[in-house]
Amino acid sequence: MFKNKHIVLAMIIAPILAIIAYFGVDLAVSEKALVAKEGEAYKLAARSNCRYTSGLCTLANGDFKIQLRSERLTDSEVVIKLTSDFVLDGAKISIMQNKEQQPLPSPVDMESNSTNGTEWMVDLPAPTSEESAIQLVVKSEGTFYYGETPTTFVEYKTYFSDDEKSQ
Repeated sequence: MFKNKHIVLAMIIAPILAIIAYFGVDLAVSEKALVAKEGEAYKLAARSNCRYTSGLCTLANGDFKIQLRSERLTDSEVVIKLTSDFVLDGAKISIMQNKEQQPLPSPVDMESNSTNGTEWMVDLPAPTSEESAIQLVVKSEGTFYYGETPTTFVEYKTYFSDDEKSQ
């Protein structure tokens, strides 16, 4: 079988054609990324680390990423630090303690923690239930980005720290 030059040539060319076809179909049918327009609002999607007690939460929309970090958690308050790769003009945040909370909490302005506007800090009331959620709105270059995430991430807890406590 390997003495037939047509079969050997086909075994060499087939994978190359498959790779070219894979990228060609992706180029032909995939959605093109759109540039954010000034004055428009875009939703930030919560990444998977927001669902766990990791101390970190990443919200993203394309290349625009915001990272929330729980700096300090006590019984009465939580300190949240927001970090962005892009310069932010402003940031507002609120915490909903449950889904049916009426009236809705008024958002709190975050304070810039850096000279270039990429780090922001805020003190919020500590979450009181599993249903608590953080709502966030940021403005960058005239474009608004908003998102919501559960507050599970504000408590930094690992299996290692659980084992330490039991000893």
